Amino acid sequence: MEVQRRPVAVACVLSCLLALGMSIPDPGRREELIKLEASMRVGGNVRLSPEEKLLDARLSKLMQEEVAKEDFPPALHFFKARPLIRSSPIYSLLQKMPKGAALHVHDFAMVDVEWLVRNVTYRPHCYMCYTDDGSLRFFFSSGPPKPLTQCSPWTLLEKLRAKMVNVTDLDNSLISNMTLWTQEDPEEAYPSQDVVWKRFEQAFLATLGLVSYAPVFKDYYHEGLSQFYRDNVMYVEVRALLTQFVEEHPDFFGARIIYTVHRGINASVLILVVKEAMKLQVDFPETMAGFDLVGREDTGWPLWYFREALSLPASQGFKLPYFFHAGETDQEGTEVDQNMLDALLFNTSRIGHGFAVLRHPVAKNLSRLNGVPLEVCPISNQVLKLVTDLRNHPAAVLMSEGHPLVISSDDPSMFGASGLSDDFYEAFVGFGGPSNNLGSLKELAMNSIRYSSLPPNLQEKAMALWQTKWNTFVIENL
Repeated sequence: MEVQRRPVAVACVLSCLLALGMSIPDPGRREELIKLEASMRVGGNVRLSPEEKLLDARLSKLMQEEVAKEDFPPALHFFKARPLIRSSPIYSLLQKMPKGAALHVHDFAMVDVEWLVRNVTYRPHCYMCYTDDGSLRFFFSSGPPKPLTQCSPWTLLEKLRAKMVNVTDLDNSLISNMTLWTQEDPEEAYPSQDVVWKRFEQAFLATLGLVSYAPVFKDYYHEGLSQFYRDNVMYVEVRALLTQFVEEHPDFFGARIIYTVHRGINASVLILVVKEAMKLQVDFPETMAGFDLVGREDTGWPLWYFREALSLPASQGFKLPYFFHAGETDQEGTEVDQNMLDALLFNTSRIGHGFAVLRHPVAKNLSRLNGVPLEVCPISNQVLKLVTDLRNHPAAVLMSEGHPLVISSDDPSMFGASGLSDDFYEAFVGFGGPSNNLGSLKELAMNSIRYSSLPPNLQEKAMALWQTKWNTFVIENL
């Protein structure tokens, strides 16, 4: 209810402060307005302990130094900014910070592609071919696979490497084909959304041929969870095999599955998919978080096209949580641009990206009033060309208003990013700079647990575990 009351309370205070229409501004009232605005920010009402205040003072000094830099990282493309970010004392602090949960991560883009190439492509029976447009396909087979249309003949990597004196160039070439990361000027390499999305989708298809091989599958997810764990993330909502990993890392809280399908499928097919998702929800209630549609929003079907399938669970009195990608677009006024409203009509639990939210005041208000957070992925939105300077990201406004949101990384391996620290840096420094403080970071981390799909009793346990980690972090970094 606090979320619902806040806008009304703010309106009342503003009305009282400005009611007299003064010709000479009152310094006292000015100070009240500044404090009111600060209290509205994400973290604005977080009470800090004496130890946290000491760390906050240190962080404030670091922030002042950061924003004074000539090359301000959030204003640069991430591919150019990464070396600057990684050398920042703020980034070093964020790496150590317990960040809670990563709630928006795609399964085939969570593991560093160098691990895939150095580990997986060196396994026996790994074949490779190049498509006509120069992208890669992989396939594991005991003999030569069936030829693919518009693809070169299959090459067994084991034999190819055996003929080479130096395989480094080959490995580097494979790596470059499985990520968007480039040493070139990213604006020249990816001059439009169509170009970057085509490369993006081709990289996913290359990864698919490696990860979908059963012996690789378990190792891949174990490595993915390990990489997030090393980045101080304690819970992930993604497809994963968990048993072994949780046994080895008792302070990792776990992971859950959000079952997905590409938004380019036919509406009648989605009916069957939703029925399958409902069955999985019954069979695996502790693992299955819910359902989503993925793929480029601008070229896929809008949510309303799937209304019959998406209405099926509610029509049967069945609870299938939705976590819809919506508003990952700058195409104002199109059918796709209505996805945010439709996602809320279908009672989505969270909104993936929500970049278009400022163009939809009704959706924005419904999101706030109903406590439906946006999963904000700063680096993804920048690399996929929705925003250039992250200071201009819509989430900068949302942060200032205390809108419900979480920070996540979407496809970190595709962007050359860490599990979560790079995106936290861009959000913390880019979405407000000195206006943010330790309370902002604390609330964002707590939001990731608060808005997870975990049931209330497990959220309580996860929050307690996170709080212990947070207290240790504060003391160790004073």
